[in-house]
Amino acid sequence: MADIAAQPTGLAGSFERADVHLNDVVKIFARETAVDHINLTIKSGEFFSLLGPSGCGKSTTLAMIGGFEEPTYGSILLGGVDVSHLPAYRRDVNTVFQSYALFPHLSVFENVAFGLRRKGLKDTEVTQRVREMLALVDLHGFEKRWPARLSGGQQQRVALARALVNRPKLLLLDEPLGALDLKLRRQMQLELKRIQSEIGITFLFVTHDQEEAMVMSDRLAVMAGGRIEQVGTPADVYDNPATEFVAAFLGISNLLSGVLDERGADTSWLRLEDGGRLQFQSSRLKTGATALKVGVRPEKIIILAPNEPASPDWNVIEGTVEVATYMGVNHQYNVRSHAGQLLSVYVQNLGLRDCRAGDAVRLAWHRNHTFVIEPKP
Repeated sequence: MADIAAQPTGLAGSFERADVHLNDVVKIFARETAVDHINLTIKSGEFFSLLGPSGCGKSTTLAMIGGFEEPTYGSILLGGVDVSHLPAYRRDVNTVFQSYALFPHLSVFENVAFGLRRKGLKDTEVTQRVREMLALVDLHGFEKRWPARLSGGQQQRVALARALVNRPKLLLLDEPLGALDLKLRRQMQLELKRIQSEIGITFLFVTHDQEEAMVMSDRLAVMAGGRIEQVGTPADVYDNPATEFVAAFLGISNLLSGVLDERGADTSWLRLEDGGRLQFQSSRLKTGATALKVGVRPEKIIILAPNEPASPDWNVIEGTVEVATYMGVNHQYNVRSHAGQLLSVYVQNLGLRDCRAGDAVRLAWHRNHTFVIEPKP
């Protein structure tokens, strides 16, 4: 691969672009299906996350892309080339794990230089590329430090530099922030996004942490039971969850069951089990199903006084506050509707109205904030 000096100006020019394509990929261990017919495309230069609980198949999917596992069925293409059965060392891919696996007997400089020296690069090029990577991860001046003398966040940066210095087409990150404390993890989320934006290569990030995936990802895939439940931008997946699992796993949702009562050109109505009606955008209906669930996120709801009117394009449910919790930046309320449904409400702490347990309230939200979950075919 050509030297950085021969590439266009900027770090991004020194990395080749590549797509990732998974075509009907299945992975079976003994009699257990870990990954179940996954189809996925990751765009060039994208920060993409696989998000899901432990055991959902996300790390196995990463391992197959990296060449540490072979798919039982299906194919994996990197840059248009089928690499399904190529070993890891023959793929232009590097991986950063949760355990950074730094060499304790080597300095920071030599840890980052290790792969370059194995390739037989000249000392001048090794020095140039290592210094460039250490500057990128904000570790200039740490060249002579030993891994044991570094903080967890600094060790993570060294591992990242060591992976990037080889100029892979794709960087895989398997829960790399899991060993860090909360404050440092949040800091590193922003650092990883900055670094990925500067160099412009494709990052595939595996995590069970919803906040990590939301903060860093251009797009994400939510996985469960070896399958992909939904793919989209963080905003799309959060605001329009396609399944009950996605609605529950990515944040908190209030779900209400009912039957389609009226389908209009712009607005449709769901009749609840207690006879009440909720409106939503007709464009959210994808099939002809009539038994539906609709949902609303807690922060989309406002609390009205018992006699306070609401606009015609707002949904309203009456109930009683059961629990009121002060959380600093907001108040969190559990409200029991007259039909017995428990709803969660997050209200920003503006000091406008405080509710107490036992208060009668009306919960209101705009119809556009109502999402629809249709039964799976």
